[in-house]
Amino acid sequence: MPDHAEPTDAVRGAAAQPGPSRRPVQAVLLDFHGTLAQVEEPRDWVLAAAATCGVQLDRVRATALADRLLTAGRAGGPLPARVPPRLAELWADRDLYQHAHRDAYTGLAATVDAGIEGFAEALYERVLVPEGWVLYPDTAPTLAALREAGVRVAVVSNIGFDIRPIFDAWGLTDLVDAFVLSYEVGRCKPDPAIFWRACGMLGVDPEQALMVGDTPADAGAVAAGCAVLVLPAADPGRPNGLGSILDLTHRP
Repeated sequence: MPDHAEPTDAVRGAAAQPGPSRRPVQAVLLDFHGTLAQVEEPRDWVLAAAATCGVQLDRVRATALADRLLTAGRAGGPLPARVPPRLAELWADRDLYQHAHRDAYTGLAATVDAGIEGFAEALYERVLVPEGWVLYPDTAPTLAALREAGVRVAVVSNIGFDIRPIFDAWGLTDLVDAFVLSYEVGRCKPDPAIFWRACGMLGVDPEQALMVGDTPADAGAVAAGCAVLVLPAADPGRPNGLGSILDLTHRP
């Protein structure tokens, strides 16, 4: 048999088959929490909230309180181990109404007796300010690169408060074309309607959009017709692979 045998008809046919189609990405839809930023470390959260109430906690007590509060349920943290029946309705509506979001999380925090007046409210207030969040290191460079490449960007978040002031403080608002927040649009991920709303605000078809997030709710964008990239969870301040978006949006 020759060293360089001619390919058979079957091989020629296989080689002629087109590769998988790739839709051009005109827009990127980005989750907020867990994708662009992470809440501050639990102990720092507790120390800062207590200080607002005029109480200086030692780090051992702060750590113990943080553990109990995480079990109870923290905005931006793990889901509560148990939702008391009196908070069940607020919990179900937390991402649809501002009052429900605040009352649900302050109610959960209040189940932990810290002996500090106003502590539950102070804990909640931390999620409303830039100091309560830590940007992932790739967030600002990735948003800037998307803007430079002419790719439109929407932040799509299940959330019960306005995150625009946080983006203002970070100097990133001008790199975002639209904010699509569940409490404003009345829909929560994975409902396809929230993704359709985002695409409509950006002026693109869903087939031209890439949804990037870190949860199965974000992956629900597939049902809306979008492509999806799910990133791994990462601790505050650690890279989470966000820059890989640029490979998927590269235009030759």
